[in-house]
Amino acid sequence: MGVARTPREAWIEQGLQTLVDSGVEAVRIEVLAKRLGVTKGGFYGYFPDRATLLEAMLDVWEHESTDEVLETIALEDDPRDRITLAGQLTLSPSRLLAIDLAIRDWARRDESVAARLRRVDDRRMALLRETIGTFCSDPDEIEARSLLAFCLAIGNQFLAADHGPGRTRAQVLARAAAILLDRPAEPDR
Repeated sequence: MGVARTPREAWIEQGLQTLVDSGVEAVRIEVLAKRLGVTKGGFYGYFPDRATLLEAMLDVWEHESTDEVLETIALEDDPRDRITLAGQLTLSPSRLLAIDLAIRDWARRDESVAARLRRVDDRRMALLRETIGTFCSDPDEIEARSLLAFCLAIGNQFLAADHGPGRTRAQVLARAAAILLDRPAEPDR
């Protein structure tokens, strides 16, 4: 009876986790094999080299953070709910957010990764423009709201500031989202 091979997806997922934990420099075949508890020989059954693995990692991230998200949010009728759900799926504390932030860091030093990130961000901005355009008709305001929404989602991950007396981060974020999406403010709970 043969030994079961470590699935291709496990190598990619471990690569993504290592990227999140330690950066792209740590995504090495030997490191991944050790973390998976296997020999590195199985790696070469799926990937000819490290560069191919890195490309596969980017493919998985792009597919999960755009195609799968767009497919999921298409089920929402209200455009504002689509935007909210897209943000929750990709940029709320989650596996995808951690990967997204790690890829943003990697893109600062790698032109091809920066191009991939730009493509993903362009698709995200297009979604924002399209959905905000359903309740706002001024093209300049649509662009500004789209940018602000995206900056809020990304920038919130790096902000360490406290908020005014009696306000939690969640409350401030909810109010900011309500302003951007032209929704009435929800009463404090």
